[in-house]
Amino acid sequence: MNGVSTCGLSAQGVRVRLGGREVLQGVSLQVGAGWTALVGPNGAGKSTLLRALAALQPLAAGRVTLTVAGEAVQDVFAMPAARRAQHLAWLAQLGDVTGELTVRETVELGRIAQLGLLGTPGAADHAAVERAMALTECAPWQHRRLHELSGGERQRVLLARVLATEAPLLLLDEPTTHLDAPHQVTLARLFRRLAHEARPRRAVLTVLHDLPIALQADQLIVLASGRLQASGSPRDPALQAALVRVFGGAIRIETDSRGQPRVALLLDPA
Repeated sequence: MNGVSTCGLSAQGVRVRLGGREVLQGVSLQVGAGWTALVGPNGAGKSTLLRALAALQPLAAGRVTLTVAGEAVQDVFAMPAARRAQHLAWLAQLGDVTGELTVRETVELGRIAQLGLLGTPGAADHAAVERAMALTECAPWQHRRLHELSGGERQRVLLARVLATEAPLLLLDEPTTHLDAPHQVTLARLFRRLAHEARPRRAVLTVLHDLPIALQADQLIVLASGRLQASGSPRDPALQAALVRVFGGAIRIETDSRGQPRVALLLDPA
């Protein structure tokens, strides 16, 4: 992963209409190296925004640009799909792949971004696949077929497929879906590792419903009703206040003995 290029993504005034309704209303943001978590209540437009950033959702207005070290800023919608896939990898909320493929075959699909459809895998490609399976802890059952896996196991395989691309920018929609608490923690540590230990660093943007996991990210983006409400460090009091507000006062943000924010549910009215 040492050859990964630094990469950043920027949205300017992004608007998206679905079924005659404007679900994103002039969203502007920047995602750079590090781990960024995108959070907000149901219906906030999080998944739609992620799809727009990946050039998978047409815009009604605005622009999404990609910055790669040593290259000019590029409009993601104007880039050839094959070129875009080398820089930007996407994990859908409900991954779509045939259950007849084995785990290894599924992860190997991630190398198409670098090889193209007709490329022949070499040593570097095999190493990338091995590395991705090791990071997601699915190597021990690499020869099993997807239909034989639990929901959590399948999710880890689909994440491994994304990691095998070795793209510098990762857009992950609900990557902790179907995972139990130990594996959620493992993934949070993995996001930190991808964002900080690779040289140059990767940019990792995750849509998350799990606020305790999201608060471990470097940066938080808070979305509600299709509008950006706040962005910044999870330790920022203004951002924490925005979180409490968009979730209708159902949560409280506390600080532990290490100064790390954590979320508490308010089951009883104050």
